[in-house]
Amino acid sequence: MKAMMVVGTTSHAGKSFITTAICRILARQGWHVTPFKGQNMALNAYVTASGGEIGYAQAVQAWAAGIHPRIEMNPILLKPQGNMTSQVILGGKAIGMTTATDYYKQYFDQGWDAIVQSLERLAVEYDFVVCEGAGSPAEINLKHRDLTNMRVAKYLNAPTLLVVDIDRGGAFAHVVGTLQLLDPSERALIKGIVINKFRGQRSLLDSGIEWLENYTEIPVLGVIPWHNIAFSAEDSLDLLERRRKGKQEINISVLRLPHIANFTDFEPLDAEKTVSINYLELEDHLGYPDAVILPGSKTTINDLIALNKSGMAKKLQDYVVAGGIVLGICGGFQMLGEMVFDPDQLEGDSVSYPGLKLLPIETVITPEKIVRQRQTCSVYPYPGFPIAGYEIHQGISRLPKELTQPVRTTIHALFEDATLGIVNDNQSVWGCYLHGIFDNGAWRRTWLNYLRNRRGLSSLPTGIPNYREQREVVLNQLADLVEEYIDLTPLLNN
Repeated sequence: MKAMMVVGTTSHAGKSFITTAICRILARQGWHVTPFKGQNMALNAYVTASGGEIGYAQAVQAWAAGIHPRIEMNPILLKPQGNMTSQVILGGKAIGMTTATDYYKQYFDQGWDAIVQSLERLAVEYDFVVCEGAGSPAEINLKHRDLTNMRVAKYLNAPTLLVVDIDRGGAFAHVVGTLQLLDPSERALIKGIVINKFRGQRSLLDSGIEWLENYTEIPVLGVIPWHNIAFSAEDSLDLLERRRKGKQEINISVLRLPHIANFTDFEPLDAEKTVSINYLELEDHLGYPDAVILPGSKTTINDLIALNKSGMAKKLQDYVVAGGIVLGICGGFQMLGEMVFDPDQLEGDSVSYPGLKLLPIETVITPEKIVRQRQTCSVYPYPGFPIAGYEIHQGISRLPKELTQPVRTTIHALFEDATLGIVNDNQSVWGCYLHGIFDNGAWRRTWLNYLRNRRGLSSLPTGIPNYREQREVVLNQLADLVEEYIDLTPLLNN
């Protein structure tokens, strides 16, 4: 199996973006290619067909390669949940909690074995692997326990691309410093440099590139200009760089919870030309958008506490009373209820905490994590739409037994499986466990049309493809851009 590695001088240099583009480029050239990231730290996750969790970025890369996501593409996923701890997902399954210090002691050898075994399995089925690093490969205080950068490149003897974000400033220093801190055997694998996110006149960069190539004796294989192609963000820091469409016909606010997870759910909404998505800090003014979304959360109770301390909980409740629309997904759904119980203190020190009391449910956080793909049909707001999505949550939500029957009848199931989501009688509060719900084109448009009709706007057509077809267009745009500005020949011919 031929291999290629993509590393960056810093986080957010563009590794995921370039890895994704290369997967699509090679697939178009006829390679049977697979992405790979040995270890990822992210709260955006995807559930494979086998019921395992991987980083959402690796799922996107798999789709770019024209294949189905699988756990071997990301054998280790770390999901931060506060207090300097992370949940460890190994081989798609949650196996424990750890601190940064304890992770190296407890999981390093086990993690490396999982990486090697995954690569061996992928080698049986694929003839090319495009590997993505994490952060920087030159963190000298962490290199001894770095499982996903040059250790993987050396294991595969993979020609490696070094990506630098020039928009940050100091790009030449970042490149030179990174190369200086690599071991000679690691540095020898760096076959090319890519300058990413360049703004301005290209000719003004030529003298710097000439100096860099002479000094490092490594070619600059391309300069990628700043672009506005929508691409999946890997973590919440990327939200700060999201382009804004400004006010549109429909304006939706998403609360940026401290432990926000799977905000990739909202990419299909952002792709709607008539919709603007605005991510709000909890201290921000809520205003009166057409809808507010409470996204997924890695720690429901801790984010509920943050909502209350910031005053946003009261703002949300007042917003609903004034006629606003709130939708909660996964952890956000749990927050909308009467109470959240955590008897085993799996998410923190609190054994229980009151919810926003906007839906008549109670949630119990359980040791067993529910991770699975789901296929169902819609019941509300319109019956019969086929629905696909996936669940990732710890906790079971139920209608409290003490609630009276008349109250129960004011709640409507969103899907044939009522446990996946409900809406109240006046359609002001919606809750859903399905990640990827907005990928379903007909359901998304129907929900948006409900918002539009409240504003007196005409309805949009609902007979549209699902978002995966729009994503294919974006993936081809990424590949076209990278193919135009990067010469991959030195890495392919190595």
